This record gives sequence, structure tokens and C-alpha cells, in this order.
Amino acid sequence: MSAVIPETYTEWFHCIAHECGIPLTRQFIDMRLIILCEIKHDETKRFIRHYGEAHRLRIVSWLQQARAALHQNNARQP
Repeated sequence: MSAVIPETYTEWFHCIAHECGIPLTRQFIDMRLIILCEIKHDETKRFIRHYGEAHRLRIVSWLQQARAALHQNNARQP
């Protein structure tokens, strides 16, 4: 099992995709980014209260990284 709060992209990816079994689809990533980038969203406010602003920014960065990887993988497929 990974750390309770992931500290790296690799830990986060493993936690989401493997331990939680959540497919990191474009739709999932985009929805999370929409919510976490809207500071006034109730879910974002709760996230910040629980994990802090620095972690929210890490998660946003990791979601963007996952989206870029997905885009890159899709571009390689014939």
C-alpha cells in the first residue's frame, strides 16, 4: 500500500489507478481539473481544508501530467 497522502506523481498514479481502481480517463481527469481549479467550488474548499493548498496544486499538476501522458499515448496509436 502507498503512503496515505501521495508525495510524488508515481505514488499518486499508483494510488488512483491501482489501489483505488479508478481509470484515469480524459473525462475523469478533466472533471477533477474543473473542480480543483475552481477555488470557490465547495468540493475544492473541503479539499484545501483537509489537505492544504500546496497539495491541491500538486494534484492539479499531476492531473495535468496524466492528461498530457494520455494525449501522448493516444497520438502514438495508429
